Amino acid sequence: MLESVTDGVELIGFAAAFLTTIAFIPQVMQVWKSKSVEGLSLTTYIIFIIGVFLWFLYGWSIGSLSMIIANFITVLLSSIIIYFIIKSKIN
Repeated sequence: MLESVTDGVELIGFAAAFLTTIAFIPQVMQVWKSKSVEGLSLTTYIIFIIGVFLWFLYGWSIGSLSMIIANFITVLLSSIIIYFIIKSKIN
């Protein structure tokens, strides 16, 4: 019984992880296509990526595959946006 509850909770975790991770894809695609980061805050994304990385570490420490995968992908997607923000400030 407890195992099926745990599996159900992990399934909810995967659903939440999937949705919150894919939420970044439209932003990344828009930045990638337009090469414009107008209106995006570097400070916000840096704070965000640190928080997501900490969630990744937490997921790793408790062995939550949904947290590990989702936060790893979110770090990658956020890194793309941060790259473009920094690149726009340099140019």
